[in-house]
Amino acid sequence: MSKRDLKKYLGELTKEQLEEQLIELYEKFAPVKVYYDFVFNPKEDKLLQEAKVKISHEYFPIKKPGAKWRPKAKMRRSVAQKLIKHFIMLGVDSYVVADIMLYNIEIAQTFSSQNFIKQELFYKSIFNSFEQAVNFIISNGIFNDFKLRINAIHEETLQQKWKNKYDFEAILDKIDY
Repeated sequence: MSKRDLKKYLGELTKEQLEEQLIELYEKFAPVKVYYDFVFNPKEDKLLQEAKVKISHEYFPIKKPGAKWRPKAKMRRSVAQKLIKHFIMLGVDSYVVADIMLYNIEIAQTFSSQNFIKQELFYKSIFNSFEQAVNFIISNGIFNDFKLRINAIHEETLQQKWKNKYDFEAILDKIDY
């Protein structure tokens, strides 16, 4: 069904029929429920904090009470990517999205400063996240608000002597700041 056909169909419905269909969609499809829950009660701060906790647990998992061992860090970039995609889909403020994008990189750098990481894929993955974050921040016209954090991330790659530190530098060289 095309968008035009949908508009025509919806135009033929009464107000009560429209309300009925929306309620049915709300009850039947979780993404619709999530969307409307956010639209009518956009607790962006709460969403941001929950996302930061999930991302930090990827690198610094919490030992469960009574457990004899601490779980190993999974370091999955996909967890943060899903959260970022979800935030964008909901229409969360671009400052909040940019904050979570940079937080993902910063927590990974904190982890790598304390742990030796031999997988080169980790560094490539964090670089990809950095490139996406910078592009998002520039495209939303909020670069000056995040300039210090972006530079701090770059400086951290130099300090930790990441093999791909010059790739980070190349991204910043492209920007006229």
